[in-house]
Amino acid sequence: MARALDLLVAHKFRNAGQVCISPTRFHVQEGIYERFVREFSVRAAKVAVGNGLDAFNQMGPMANPRRPEAIAGFVAKALKVGARIATGGERGGGPGDDGFYFRPTVLADVPLEARVMNEEPFGPIALMRRFKTFDDAVEQANRLPYGLAAYCFTENGRRALLLGDEIESGMIGINTTMVGGADSPFGGVKDSGHGSEDGPEGVEACLVTKAIHQA
Repeated sequence: MARALDLLVAHKFRNAGQVCISPTRFHVQEGIYERFVREFSVRAAKVAVGNGLDAFNQMGPMANPRRPEAIAGFVAKALKVGARIATGGERGGGPGDDGFYFRPTVLADVPLEARVMNEEPFGPIALMRRFKTFDDAVEQANRLPYGLAAYCFTENGRRALLLGDEIESGMIGINTTMVGGADSPFGGVKDSGHGSEDGPEGVEACLVTKAIHQA
């Protein structure tokens, strides 16, 4: 679990969560849920926020003044329907708490009806929800009409293969957060796009296909 947490926290909060393949919804098996939330939150709270030109900092500001306000709105609406803050949940973190900063945030027990569970927040917010069975996890992962990137962590080899088959996503990282590379296709399915960049599949988009039929 420690390795998974180290990878996921770093991947979640890089560029303040403003990355198209940033993980957002974390479905955690109920037997390890409380420990996972606690240790994820401890790591998130230690992420140094501030000016990106300072080598000490690990997370910088959001893109514009609208973004911290939008994230605060997602948090407020989630709390109203029953979510709880494990860490963060407020603006600030930069020099003098000025600028477009928002603290790394973890929300636990987030209900499905929360707006943030159904829209892409594109910010430094991680949403935690427990699941009981494998089928429950797959159902929740595939619930939305989006499918760009998904990340699955398991110690069971058979389950890893099943996750690769069942998850509806253009890119899936199993026990890794590395899903991009010049030699591999980059793209989503469902409402997350059509076709791929990079890899042989990306080259195909630049080719002209000619069909010649002769009798």
